[in-house]
Amino acid sequence: MGHALSWFWTTFFYAPLFNALIWLYNGPAEQNFGLSIILLTVALRIIIFPLTILSERNKHIYDKVEAEIADIEKAFKNDEEQQKERIRELLRSRNVSPWARTSSLFIQALVLVVLYQVFMSGIRMNHFEVLYPGVNAPDFVFTDFLGTNLGQPSWIWAAIVGIWLYLEITNEQRHRKEAVTKADQFYRIAFPLFSFGALYILPSAKSLFILTSMAFSFIISALSRTFWKSKK
Repeated sequence: MGHALSWFWTTFFYAPLFNALIWLYNGPAEQNFGLSIILLTVALRIIIFPLTILSERNKHIYDKVEAEIADIEKAFKNDEEQQKERIRELLRSRNVSPWARTSSLFIQALVLVVLYQVFMSGIRMNHFEVLYPGVNAPDFVFTDFLGTNLGQPSWIWAAIVGIWLYLEITNEQRHRKEAVTKADQFYRIAFPLFSFGALYILPSAKSLFILTSMAFSFIISALSRTFWKSKK
């Protein structure tokens, strides 16, 4: 069973991502490891682009029905089960899928795990035996990027992620001041700090992946807001 799982993981997750990273490193990135991670991240976000668009659509619809949801929560404040059921019915009637954002985040989390293995056992240990025909093994992978060794932890890259998350959450909560709870306020501080702490002990390649993904999401979100406003 363990061997079968290992084969499945290597064949369908580890090997494809490792090959894509090395192909980008040898080719378009011109042996710039940081650029190869950025290009890989953008490529993966393009692959899951339909889920991203569906998630953005859901967000805009949810904003429109926020008042109706508040009315339901108030009307059924003593009946949590009925409250949840009415909210589900409302979202279902507006064709809001709760799985789009979840699926997108799951895929990105999965890539983070695979990318960690790719870097730790693939790049560092030169495990090039899983390379496909046509993907050449480089003599050496240079991991320096903008003065940082992406194979080592970096508090600077981790801090950039933490600050970005804090600003993003703060901006989101500013648009719904009346609905922000103490738990939301705690989350605004705790999540960026937790992210900083976690990334601080990991190779900074992970921070670069997350930053690129967040930048991609920011651009798509800005474009989608313009699109949906123009449709009003």
